[in-house]
Amino acid sequence: MPLILNAGPAVEPVSLAEAKAHLRIDGTAEDTLVGSLIVTSRLHVESALALSLVTQGWSWFFDAWPRDIAIKLPLRPVQSIAAVRLYDEAGDITTLASDTYLLDGAAAPARLVRQGALVWPKPGRIANGIEIAFTSGFGDVAADVPEPIRQAVRLLIAHWYEHRTPFEVGAAATPPPDTVEHLLAPYRIKRL
Repeated sequence: MPLILNAGPAVEPVSLAEAKAHLRIDGTAEDTLVGSLIVTSRLHVESALALSLVTQGWSWFFDAWPRDIAIKLPLRPVQSIAAVRLYDEAGDITTLASDTYLLDGAAAPARLVRQGALVWPKPGRIANGIEIAFTSGFGDVAADVPEPIRQAVRLLIAHWYEHRTPFEVGAAATPPPDTVEHLLAPYRIKRL
């Protein structure tokens, strides 16, 4: 079930200026490093929580529909469904009419729900024959991201800025501060 990024965020949840202020850096000598730490910290948080922080476009491919009328989407929050496409063996695409499904964006995780008593049509391609293209994220600007998540990103940036020593793959690295986990805890989906 590949999940492919089609359009990355236009901005980061923490700007270079904000990160440098948090780190108390005045000059520009380490702008490249700090910029990479911002991206790395965002990706870490997004991966840990199955979130998109700032608006992003994604395509999720899978082989067959579940038996249920709803499909749980792999990221949240989902803003909209751009298209639901079926692929046949020749690679031809059929796009489902948007009135045949709806987005339940309030659910955690968000769901794509089939309308009425209709059944999901079968794809013609055996592998990755179904694509759901969607837009996810809290919004288009950094201020749309909840402040506890932005603070966790700033703390991760500072942690990795301070702990730059190389380490051996497989060896224990210096763990991020517990505060990061506490800030992110309300955004985790609890599984039973």
